[in-house]
Amino acid sequence: VQLQAFGGGLVQAGGSLRLSCTASGRTFSSYAVGWFRQALGKEREFVAAISVSGGRTYYADSVKGRITISRDDAKNTVYLQMNSLKPEDAADYYCAANRFVPNGGYYYATGYGFWGQGTEVTVSS
Repeated sequence: VQLQAFGGGLVQAGGSLRLSCTASGRTFSSYAVGWFRQALGKEREFVAAISVSGGRTYYADSVKGRITISRDDAKNTVYLQMNSLKPEDAADYYCAANRFVPNGGYYYATGYGFWGQGTEVTVSS
């Protein structure tokens, strides 16, 4: 499956952005999807993930209550709605997918075999 992430941009602190991850090549509905981010000089970190069919969602503690992941399999798209953005949310955001992610594996980059390119989010204070 080929993934493409887009929707990043410049936003003021407290503002909102919605990132999208679209897939082509295979049936996206059979893939679990995760979002990760990497800020300059920092390691890539988990943001959120959603299971096949969207029945389960997972969030990093730092984004709970502010960020929501959802999927629309009819559009082969997973969304990351980001509200109340903070300067520390600024990073390149990546979406990733895999047919099977083991329990507990959603939080780790190693759980995903397919990655899209990053989309940059900048948050001004």
